[in-house]
Amino acid sequence: MTIDAVNPNPDDKTLAALLSAHRVYPTAQRLMVARILFARHQHATADGLLHALHAAGQRVSKATVYNTLARFVEAGLLREVIVDNQHTFYDSNTRPHHHFYNLDSGELTDVNIATPLAVRDHDLPAGTTLDSVDIVIRIRNAAG
Repeated sequence: MTIDAVNPNPDDKTLAALLSAHRVYPTAQRLMVARILFARHQHATADGLLHALHAAGQRVSKATVYNTLARFVEAGLLREVIVDNQHTFYDSNTRPHHHFYNLDSGELTDVNIATPLAVRDHDLPAGTTLDSVDIVIRIRNAAG
């Protein structure tokens, strides 16, 4: 089962199966987080997720949110996108893709182009293989 198999507003049974398929034990708190993250493709922050959980009346600690996000990243359920030392996003779209980060709005959006950087095997250091290419293109609002 992949994240793409999760439909909008997934039920707990579907989410529990998704977590279990990725060797993540589906606790009640992890299911609360998963309900929000996997309802659609999105770029969530830990603070934004915590706010959404609290707004939905869920009692969950900041540490639980961070630990759950780390576990989901480790299991391959989320991609961690580190924009800079103060901004980390958790992307529910785990397929290879790149991002625009708007420095003015703080918004992270997907880039819908193929990998703009061609890396060939002979370009890599000896004894290594290419794992992935993650590009964050920083943009600003146009002066108008």
